[in-house]
Amino acid sequence: MLDAAKTETLLEVNNIEVIYNHVILVLKGVSLHVPKGGITALLGGNGAGKTTTLKAISNLLHSERGEVTKGSIHYRGERVQDLDPAALVKMGVIQVMEGRHCFEHLTVEENLLTGAYTRADTGQIGADLDMVYTYFPRLKERRKSQAGYTSGGEQQMVAIGRALMSKPETILLDEPSMGLAPQLVEQIFEIVKAVNEKEGVTFLLAEQNTNVALRYAHYGYILESGRVVMDGPAKDLRENPDVKEFYLGMSDEGRKSFRDVRSYRRRKRWLA
Repeated sequence: MLDAAKTETLLEVNNIEVIYNHVILVLKGVSLHVPKGGITALLGGNGAGKTTTLKAISNLLHSERGEVTKGSIHYRGERVQDLDPAALVKMGVIQVMEGRHCFEHLTVEENLLTGAYTRADTGQIGADLDMVYTYFPRLKERRKSQAGYTSGGEQQMVAIGRALMSKPETILLDEPSMGLAPQLVEQIFEIVKAVNEKEGVTFLLAEQNTNVALRYAHYGYILESGRVVMDGPAKDLRENPDVKEFYLGMSDEGRKSFRDVRSYRRRKRWLA
């Protein structure tokens, strides 16, 4: 288990606000710390602000008429929110977008090789491709297939493998479980864990599947309506009664229904 208190902070987000179209306030003072070599989970339902937080870090907001209007973002101690996205990539920060965004007309292997486009150490690319195939043997089997004809799970593997080909220090992973069968979700998270432990890649992952995310993450932040409402070590969050009831569907009495909205709003003590 990673000890965040004894680990260098790699990424620091300090009280940021994000506005779209100059009027829509989406993030309302989000702060988080991502330790080097850890897996940090950004949790919450649809519309909580998870993807916006990742895009604020990777500087992809401007293409959607969004901007960070308050606060600061630092990577390795350097202020980065005004950097060009390509400059952040060269610093080692790669985002795997929700929805995979593979190049459908290219083969699996061609997709993977696009991840190495900015690298200067061309002599190492072949070895890294073999490394990706070690983590994703299914991709080696499908390496000559067009990515558009592969399954959703295989495309998620391609997206993560393509990110690994850039030799990242940090991967921002957005909704890796979306649209996948439970068995494939477990497989993807096992690979994330292995890459974290063996390659030393730091992960900040946004995920609605709180149950699986907290089993693999070291630390978690829960977002609601653009605010961090709770954070802590993943083990502590798994055992928190409010998290168990409202995010894991469990309580001391057993499973609870998310349809009981009145009780849900009344019991959310951390917003009081």
